[in-house]
Amino acid sequence: MSAPIPWRTAKIFIYSPLLKEHMVDVSVILGSASDEKIAEKVTAVLDEYGVSYEIKILSAHRNPEELRKYVKECDAKVFIAIAGLSAALPGVVAGLTSKPVIGVPVNVSLMGLDALLSMVQMPSGVPVATVGIDNGKNAGYLALRILGLLDADLKKKLEQ
Repeated sequence: MSAPIPWRTAKIFIYSPLLKEHMVDVSVILGSASDEKIAEKVTAVLDEYGVSYEIKILSAHRNPEELRKYVKECDAKVFIAIAGLSAALPGVVAGLTSKPVIGVPVNVSLMGLDALLSMVQMPSGVPVATVGIDNGKNAGYLALRILGLLDADLKKKLEQ
C-alpha cells in the first residue's frame, strides 16, 4: 500500500489510504484551530494503523448549524471531539448522533478541569467517552478499539 496522502484546505484536513473506500473511519472535530496539536496526537495513532480519518474545525458555539449538518451527513464510524474551556463540542456531537463520541478535554484554563468536567458530566442517554486532558493519543487508541469490534484485521493488529 502506498504512503498516506494528507490534503489540507482552509477548514478541513482529509487522510485516506489509497486502497480504502471513500468513507472515513474516524471524524476528528476540533473546536478551534488552536486544538491542532492535540489532533496531531490522534492522527499519529490512526496513521500508525492505517485507519482513515478526516479533520474538521467546527465550533459548537460559532458554527452550530454547520456542525449539525456535518454530523448528520458524516459517514464516519466514530467521532473524536477536541475542545477546551466550556467544551460543549463533544456533548453537542453526541446529541446529534448515535455513533460513538470520544471527547478530548484541552488545557486552556483551570488546568483543563473545566473541559474535563463538562465532558464527563453528560446527561443520561448522551454519552461521551472521555480521555485524559490533552490526551489525543488515547482518543486515537480508543477509536481503534471501537473500530476493532467490527474489523477482525484491525483487532488482530491491536492485539500484537
